[in-house]
Amino acid sequence: MNVIITTAGRPDEHSATLVQQAADALQAPVVERKKRSIPTLQNIYQADVLVAGKDHYSFYPKGSDEPFFFHPNSATYRLKRILKGEIDPLVAAADLQPGDSFLDCTLGLGSDAIIASSTVGEKGIVEGIEGDPIVAFLTKVGLHNFPIVFPLLQDAMSRIQVIHSEAIDFLKTCDTNSRDVVFLDPMFTTPIEESSNFEVLRAIGVTDAVSEQWVEEALRVCRRRVVLKDHYQSPLFERFGFIQQIRPYTKVHYGVLEK
Repeated sequence: MNVIITTAGRPDEHSATLVQQAADALQAPVVERKKRSIPTLQNIYQADVLVAGKDHYSFYPKGSDEPFFFHPNSATYRLKRILKGEIDPLVAAADLQPGDSFLDCTLGLGSDAIIASSTVGEKGIVEGIEGDPIVAFLTKVGLHNFPIVFPLLQDAMSRIQVIHSEAIDFLKTCDTNSRDVVFLDPMFTTPIEESSNFEVLRAIGVTDAVSEQWVEEALRVCRRRVVLKDHYQSPLFERFGFIQQIRPYTKVHYGVLEK
């Protein structure tokens, strides 16, 4: 990981706190901004740049002027739809119930984990594994600090446990039948989301493909089922024996592998 940490153009006291928080968490050097542009800093230090703004972080991979930042994204309107009585496809595929434990092996920005957290409630447990240290840090901070006036969303985000690890490595440490549902979303194999933030995430995130070992470990760890989310044309459903749930008029499908 080659990254430097700096402030926004006009830092304040809170920015300084955010800089130190990131430096401690990532063990990365802090560089004074000195009114220099992001491309200039990327070039001088030959590094990615993490910017601590007044109330959030923005990450600029080397060679890119498009920032990556935490945002709950689709989780916001998905929760609003649930409140209106609609059934969320992830909740249906996972057959999530209050009090369940849900392990997300590909956390990313946590949109699916947020939906799971809201569904399983205070008595449930939602863990999210993220292999990239920057993404894990930004998501962990964002889940607890993103400014939004939506109590249901805030409560769901605050309960998610972020784990920085490779998915298979963490699964190997888990007891057999220790989580009700294990969730796999190989989001980098086929583009589904259509936003600049997700394009940057695909560029910087961990790109490990779903493997036979991964599925075997997930099936061992789950109590009820493994759920796979992918493009509707993905060969992974058939390759690993997932029962693909056909959803007309959408590119996103879910597959279920029962215990």
